[in-house]
Amino acid sequence: MMSRLLAVTAAALGLCAAPAVAQTPPGPEIDAAVARLMSQTGSRNLALAVIDGGQVAYVKAYGDRNQAGDPLTTDTVMYGASLTKAVFAYSVMQRVDEGVIDLDRPLAETLPDLPTMYDEGLADRYSDWRGLAEDARWRTITPRMALTHSTGFANFGWLEPDQKIRIHFDPGTRYAYSGDGLILLQFLLEQGLDRDVGRDVQDGVFTPLGMTNTSLMWRPDFAANLADGWEADGAVEPHDERSQVRAAGSMDTTIHDIALFAAALMRGDGISRASRAEMLRPQLPITTPQQFPTLLPELPPGARRADLQAGLGVVTFTGPQGPGFFKGGHNDSTGNTLVCVERELRCLVVLSNDVRSEPGFADLVRVVLGETGVPYDWEYGTP
Repeated sequence: MMSRLLAVTAAALGLCAAPAVAQTPPGPEIDAAVARLMSQTGSRNLALAVIDGGQVAYVKAYGDRNQAGDPLTTDTVMYGASLTKAVFAYSVMQRVDEGVIDLDRPLAETLPDLPTMYDEGLADRYSDWRGLAEDARWRTITPRMALTHSTGFANFGWLEPDQKIRIHFDPGTRYAYSGDGLILLQFLLEQGLDRDVGRDVQDGVFTPLGMTNTSLMWRPDFAANLADGWEADGAVEPHDERSQVRAAGSMDTTIHDIALFAAALMRGDGISRASRAEMLRPQLPITTPQQFPTLLPELPPGARRADLQAGLGVVTFTGPQGPGFFKGGHNDSTGNTLVCVERELRCLVVLSNDVRSEPGFADLVRVVLGETGVPYDWEYGTP
C-alpha cells in the first residue's frame, strides 16, 4: 500500500515519468464495464476474475449459461480452450524442476522413430506424425520450440491441403502458432518419457491449487452446472464432452478455479523462481502483423514490434506499466483472455462461452488494469 501511495504522490508532483499503476476499480465500475460489453457485442455470458498483488481480488459471473436462461455462476464449468496451453507450460516447468525434461534437448533423442509412431487408436489424442518422414528438420525440434510456437508446423496438420503435418520453416527461427507443437510435446512426455500429462497436471496444478472443478478431460459431475456456447451468428453450441487429454486445449474450468491458477502463477507458487522467470521471459521475437491465420509472411525488420515476443506457453509484451504477458483461448463459441502485468502482480482473466465477447476485451482490460499495451490488434487482427 505504501508503494502505491508513494507512486501516486510522486506522479502528482511531477517527480517521475513512469505512469502510476492503475488501481483495481470498485465492483460497480467493473460491473458497468461488463454490462457495456454485453450490450455492445450481444454476448450472453461472461465471467471474470481480477488478481491484485498476486491474490484473487474480485470474481464474478454475468448472464446465462445456456439457452434456457439458467444463470452463469462463478462455479459454472466453461471451456478453457487454449488457456490450456499456459497451464500445460506451467506443468512442463514442474517437470523441468524435477529434471524429467530438458527444454533444449531435441525430441529425436528420445523419439528417434517419431514418423513411424502412428496409432489409429490414439488418433483423437495425438496427431499423425507420418508426414515428418519427408523432412529431417523434425529432428532439431526441442520442447522450447514447441512452447514458443516455433516448430514450423501449421496450427494443426488437418488444416494442410493433404492433411499431413509438414515443416514450413527451420524450427526455432520464427513464431507461428501451432497446437500440433504442443501435442508433440505431450507425445514426448507420454510416449517417450512414460508420463501421464493428465495425471501430472491434476496432481501438480489442479489439486494443490484447489481447482476442484477443473480437468483436462470431461467429468460427469460437470453436467450439473455447465455452460453451452454461442457462435458469432448467435447459434448455440452444446458443450463438448472431451474424452481425451489434449495439451493444446482440452481443459474445462470455472472462473473461480482459473483465478486460482493465475494468482499462483503471479506469485510463483508450484514452480521454482528460475522456472517462472524462464516461462515468462521474452524468448523469441514475433514477426508477423497478426497471429492468425498462422504462417503469415514476416514483416520487414523495421515494421516489427520490438515489445512482442514469445514466452513459454504465453506471449510477452512491454507496455506503459512495464512487462506483461497474455494468453487467449478461442473457438467458434468461446472467447477467453488472460492478461497480466508483472508490476504489482496484477491480472484480468475472462472466460466467455460466447465468442461475441471478444471485441469488448480491450476496453474491459483498460477499465480493470489501466493501459497495459496488451497487443489485441495482433491477437485478433485490426478490424
